[in-house]
Amino acid sequence: MSRIRRYLAAGTAVGTVMAGVLTAGATPANAGPVPDGPGKWLVPKYVGGPATPRPLPGQPVPANPHQGPVGLSSMHADSYASDTYPFSGPLGRRPEAVSEAKAGGLPGLCSTVTFAKDTGLIVAQCTQGANFMLRLIDPKTLQDLATYQLPPRPSTVQAVVSADFDKVLTDTSGGAYYYLDGQDRAVLADSAFHLRRFAHDKGPDGKWRFTVTDDWDLSGYLPNDCATWTNPWPKGECDPITSVGPDWGGLIWWISRNGRIGTVDPETGTVKTIRLDGEGIQNSFATGADGVSIVSDHALYKLRAAADGTPEILWRTPYDRGTGRKPGQIDQGSGSTPTMLGTEYVAITDNADDRMHVQVHRREDGRLVCKVPVFGSGASATDNSLVGYGNSLFVENNYGYRNFFELAPGGSTVGGVSRVDMDADGQGCHTVWESKERSLSTVPKVSVPAGLLYLYTKEPRRDLIDAWYLTAVDVHTGKTVYKVLTGTGKWFDNNWAPITLGPDGTAYVGVVGGLVAVRDRP
Repeated sequence: MSRIRRYLAAGTAVGTVMAGVLTAGATPANAGPVPDGPGKWLVPKYVGGPATPRPLPGQPVPANPHQGPVGLSSMHADSYASDTYPFSGPLGRRPEAVSEAKAGGLPGLCSTVTFAKDTGLIVAQCTQGANFMLRLIDPKTLQDLATYQLPPRPSTVQAVVSADFDKVLTDTSGGAYYYLDGQDRAVLADSAFHLRRFAHDKGPDGKWRFTVTDDWDLSGYLPNDCATWTNPWPKGECDPITSVGPDWGGLIWWISRNGRIGTVDPETGTVKTIRLDGEGIQNSFATGADGVSIVSDHALYKLRAAADGTPEILWRTPYDRGTGRKPGQIDQGSGSTPTMLGTEYVAITDNADDRMHVQVHRREDGRLVCKVPVFGSGASATDNSLVGYGNSLFVENNYGYRNFFELAPGGSTVGGVSRVDMDADGQGCHTVWESKERSLSTVPKVSVPAGLLYLYTKEPRRDLIDAWYLTAVDVHTGKTVYKVLTGTGKWFDNNWAPITLGPDGTAYVGVVGGLVAVRDRP
C-alpha cells in the first residue's frame, strides 16, 4: 500500500470519538508508556545476539530534488518507495524498547514517521481516538512538542455511527501518505480536500508550533459529498485523496481512491486531472527522473506530466488481480506501492488466487521481465510495499491478518518473508531465501549499511499472550539475528503501521496504544 495505512488507526475507540480534540499548535500532555497486557514477565525480552554489519550491495537510491533527504521524508523512505535507509538501524547491542502513549486514554497510532533534517525532530501523522493530527515529537523522549488537528475521515464518521469498522480499517485516505519537502515542510492532503504545506518552528512564546504556509483547495476537482458528524450518510459520491508526492520537475501529484490522478503546480496553483475508468487506487506511488509509477486494482501504470501539467499515461500493463479480496488485503488487487529499482525497473505484487507473485517490469515500456510465486498455496497475500535495493526485493506475507479488532488473543498469521533477486543478466528473477518469521502487517524496512531487514513479529501462543517483537533478519541469509520485545497485549499491535528507522539508529513503530522506539544502548 504499502498501505498505510489503514493503520489508520482507524478509529480505535468507539465512544471516545469527540473527546480530546486539540487545536492547532496545542501541546498536549503525554500519558507515559503504552500499557502492557498480561504475560510480559513470562516471555523473553531479548532473543539472539548483536549483529555484525554487512552492507546490502547496490547503488544508492537517488534523491528527488523536490523531496527531503533519502530515508527521512516519507513512509516508504524515498520517492522510489524503496523502504531502505542509507544509515543503520539498531544492531541489537544491549537494546532497549521504550514507548509513549497519548493522554486522555485515547489511542495514538502513528501511520507515518518522518524526520526534519534541520531540527532533527519527528514529524508524524497519527491518530487520537477517531481524530487525525500532525505531531511534532522529540525523538529521544517521544514527547509531543506541538500538534495540529486534521479533519476526520468520512469513513471514520460512518464507522462510529454504524459500529461497522471494515470501511475505516481499509481506508488509506486522511493524510497518512504525505512527505517532507526540502524545507522540512509536511505536504499533506486531508479529508477536507485541501492540499497543504505545514512548516514547524518556535513561536514568539518560545514554544514549537505548526504553521500552514500554503493551502490549495481541491474540492472542486473531486466528488466531495462526504460523511460528516452532522450528515453521516450523504447521497452523493465521496472520493478522498489517498496519497501525495512530488515528481522530479516540482509538480505535486495526488491520487484518489476512485482512480483520479492530478497535479498541482505549487508556483501557480494550477490543477490538472485525469481519471482511470473503472479502477481504484489504494496504495501510494513512486516517482523517478523518468516519470511516475502508479498501481491500480487492475493494472500498473507509468505516467508523466504534459507541458501544461496534465498527467499523461505512457503505458498500462494489467496484472492478475485474482477473483476476490484475500484476508490480509484491503481490496482486490495488488497490495503494494510500486517500488523502483535503479533506472530500469519497477516491481509490484499481483493478487493471483493460488500464489501471489513478485513481478518486475521495465520502466521504459512496462514489459514484464519476470515473476516469481511466493509463499504457500492458497495462503499468500500482502498489503505492504516491497522493499527494493540493488537487484534485491523483500516481501512479507500478510495472509490472514485483517485488523487488531479481529486478531484473536495469542493468535498470529501463517507468516513468511522472502527475498527475490533479479538475475545478473536482467532477464529473470529467483527466490534467494525464505524465512518463517510472522510479520503480521507492518511495512518492513532494510538498513543498507547494517544489512538487516526489520520486521514486527508475533508468534502464536497457547497461553494467549500477545508478545510483539522488533525482529532483525540478515538480508544475505534470511536467518533471524535478534528479537527485542516491545510489549504485550492489544495496545502493541501495529495494525498496518510501518517500521521507520531514524538517523540515530533507532527503530520506531506506530502501535495502537502509541509510539514505540527500539534503540541500542552504549
